[in-house]
Amino acid sequence: MRIALRAAYALALTVFAAIGATADTDGHTVVLTPDNFDQIIDGSKHALVEFYAPWCGHCKQLAPTYEELAESFQHSKDKVVIAKVDADAHRSLGNRFSVAGFPTLKWFAKGGDVDDPVDYEGGRSLDDLVDFVTRSSGIKTKLVKEPSHVVELTDDNFHDIVMDANKNVLVEFFAPWCGHCKQLVPVYEKVARDFAREENVVIASLDATVHTKAAARFSVRGYPTIKFFSAVPPGRAKSDLNYEGDRSEAAFVSFLNERAKTDRRVGGGLGEQAGRIEKLDDLVKKFIAAAAEERDAIVTEATTLADKLSSRAAEYYIKVMKKVQANAEYTAKELARLIKVVGAGTITEDKLDFFTIRQNILRHFVNEADAAGGDEDAEDRDEL
Repeated sequence: MRIALRAAYALALTVFAAIGATADTDGHTVVLTPDNFDQIIDGSKHALVEFYAPWCGHCKQLAPTYEELAESFQHSKDKVVIAKVDADAHRSLGNRFSVAGFPTLKWFAKGGDVDDPVDYEGGRSLDDLVDFVTRSSGIKTKLVKEPSHVVELTDDNFHDIVMDANKNVLVEFFAPWCGHCKQLVPVYEKVARDFAREENVVIASLDATVHTKAAARFSVRGYPTIKFFSAVPPGRAKSDLNYEGDRSEAAFVSFLNERAKTDRRVGGGLGEQAGRIEKLDDLVKKFIAAAAEERDAIVTEATTLADKLSSRAAEYYIKVMKKVQANAEYTAKELARLIKVVGAGTITEDKLDFFTIRQNILRHFVNEADAAGGDEDAEDRDEL
C-alpha cells in the first residue's frame, strides 16, 4: 500500500511539474512570467528571451520580427525556446537579470548557468536573429522566405521606375548598417505586400550607400529617409514629398490610400469604397428611383460613361443595372452569394479584389433600394 501511495505521490508531482511548465504563447512566442520562468528556462534547452515593456517603441517595432523568429524555429521548439517577458509588469525578473533598458535580449544556452545568460548585442533584423540562434544552438531554421514585393532601385533604374508619371512610388533610402532601417524591413515588406495588386503603386527601396547619385539628387542625409513620388498628368514633372508619419504598417497604408487614392486595408484587402465610381453611383440612385420606362435611358447614359472609363468596375455597374431590369431581387441575392463564396476562403488572391469590388457595387444598389423603400421595382412604387 505504501509503495502504491508513494508511486501515486510521485505521479502527482510529475503531473504538477508538467502543468507548472506549461507556458502561454503569443502566436508562436512563449510568454514567460515569474510563475513559469524557472520551469521553462531550466537549462534543458537553448532559449532566447526578450525582456520588453508594452509602451516601448523599439519593442513594438521588434514584435513582428520576433514573432517571425519564433515561427521559424517552431519545428525545433523541443530544442530551442523563443520567449519574451513583460519586464514592466514582472519587474522581479527584470531585476534578477539586471535589465536596464528595453528591449533587452538574453541567450540562455543549454546546459549553461541559468543565472548568467549572454547578452544579445547583434542586429534586430530577422536575418540577424536567425543567424545568431543558428550559430549559438546549431539548429537550422526551416524559414522559407517569400519573394520580396519591395522593388530594388539602383542609380540605373531609378528614373524609369520612380519618375514614371503613371506610378505612385514610395521610396526608402537606407543604409545596410542602419539599425532603424533593419527594424523597418519587415514592416516595409508588409506594406509592399498590401499594395502588390495595385498597378499604380510601387513600394521601393534604394541602398543609398551604394547608389549615391539618386541619394544625392534628393539630398538624403539620414537613414532611413522615406519619400513619396505621386503620379502626375502627362507632361508634368514629378516631385518628392518627405514621409513624416509613423513607421507602422497601418500608418503607411493610411498615407498611401490618401495620396494614391486607393482603398487598401492592413493585410492587403480592399475597403468598402474600392471600385466605387461617384458618377456611376449617382446614376444608380437615379436608376433605382426611376419608373421602369425611364430606366433604359439611364442605362444608356451609364453605358456611355462606362465606355469612357474603360474599367471592369464600370462595366459591372452596367451589368447589374441590366440584371435588375430583368429581376428586381437580383442585387440582394447576388450579394448574399458573393459574401458566402468569399467567406468560404476558396478565392485566390488575384481574384479576391474583384469579388470585393463587386460586393461594394452591389451593396450600393441594395442600400439605394432600401433608401427608396426597399423595393427595386419602380413600377410597383408608382402604383402605390
